[in-house]
Amino acid sequence: MDGPVNLQAARPGQAFLLAYVSGIIWYAGTCYWIYNTMHEHGGLSAPVALLALFLFCLYLGLYHGFFGLLLSLAVGPGRDKRRALVAAPFLWVAVELARERVTGFPWNLLGTAQVDNISLSRITTWTGVYGVSFEIMLVNVALAAAFLVPEKKRSMLLIASLTAAAVLQAGRLVDAPVLPADHAALLVQENISVDTPWTRAAFEGTLRELADLSVKAAVSGSSRQPDSKLGNVDLIVWPESPAPFFTADPLFRGPVSQMARDARSWVVTGAIGNAVATQSVGSASAAFNSAALISPSGDWTARYDKVHLVPFGEYLPFPRLFAFAGGLTKEVGEFGTGTSRAPLDAGGTRLGVFICYESVFPGEVRQFANEGAQVFVNLSNDGWYGDSGAYAQHLNQTRMRAIENDRWILSATNTGVTASIDPYGRTVARLPRKERGALVAPYALTSVTTFYTRHGDWFAWLCAIISAGALLTRFVTFEKAKGSQ
Repeated sequence: MDGPVNLQAARPGQAFLLAYVSGIIWYAGTCYWIYNTMHEHGGLSAPVALLALFLFCLYLGLYHGFFGLLLSLAVGPGRDKRRALVAAPFLWVAVELARERVTGFPWNLLGTAQVDNISLSRITTWTGVYGVSFEIMLVNVALAAAFLVPEKKRSMLLIASLTAAAVLQAGRLVDAPVLPADHAALLVQENISVDTPWTRAAFEGTLRELADLSVKAAVSGSSRQPDSKLGNVDLIVWPESPAPFFTADPLFRGPVSQMARDARSWVVTGAIGNAVATQSVGSASAAFNSAALISPSGDWTARYDKVHLVPFGEYLPFPRLFAFAGGLTKEVGEFGTGTSRAPLDAGGTRLGVFICYESVFPGEVRQFANEGAQVFVNLSNDGWYGDSGAYAQHLNQTRMRAIENDRWILSATNTGVTASIDPYGRTVARLPRKERGALVAPYALTSVTTFYTRHGDWFAWLCAIISAGALLTRFVTFEKAKGSQ
């Protein structure tokens, strides 16, 4: 056959349905852990938890459906497939941007799949993760185009597209140079079960064990061999925790302050931040999901309150509509929303602290670096995910934030993965999962900002503008053609 393959472009309704089904399958396959979280920790029965997962997939799958619909509209009445091929990468990125800004669930953006590709992922310092998503779509478009050209040109285009894919993937074989680290932090992995029944004895015992572990590990880490390039442990980090740690509770404040004095170190700890001066253990009124900063003298000097809360986990959107899903919120807490992303000042070191789910938002994390953060600190409790793949997905997205902003990240988690991540996104030190322990984590400070840090999601917005312009042009052209008939 000398002509192009006779493939018919899907009509808008068909395109939406095909893409929508693929989106439902995608979310069911990657976010299956929502079922376990809602069932085991949200108080939902198995059928209701399954329904919650299904509704989640139906909702998020709409973005894939809209991508298919817009792609079909881009083809136009003349069924010009070339127009759709050119538009596809721009449309995909525009839809990903909408998923972050409209729905607030940019989990597993396409570009995150290349976090281990050091050469390719460095483009994110200019474009954010969206630039990698664009490149992936571009290569796939070139491959698809090979089946839409005359047969005599097909082999050449196939070879070219496959070669381009191979060259881009060769970046996985590149071993970037080791980055110098002249600071050391102690990251404590608490390994506290989210289902632990709390009594005063259990609370005090757990706190005592964690403080003892921290002080001993900090002193040991500060007594390393003289030829070590790392300095003393100057920061202890406790993760977001399922334990009832309240910043205003004397039973919590006292031991943590003493720990800071004994270790002669700054401390960042996940805790429930209270809006009042005193608070008894277990009370959740006027509460924030917070990170508190304690000085080496034991003074509580600053606090970061989580800005981007988890829907159904930390607050219940549209309470009347989703009353059936309120169980998980009751387990975790109904939190207030923080208002500032200013770094915490630890004796001249500016810490960009963000908590758990916030690490999946590239446009928000970069604001900490833009405000002057010299190192990122991520506190997380991934114990809600159990043994599913969610913790690994979360880690990969956190690693991408390190690359975008050219920052070290100290990632302290309750059950793992607790790790030190360098600006290439590599985990240079880590603890095994589901073990209580302390990691002496190397890191370095930097005040250099990347283009992405300074200008944010400019590339994604550019793709959205180009997509809107292409669709508008297509409709204007179509209307003019109708008018001339």
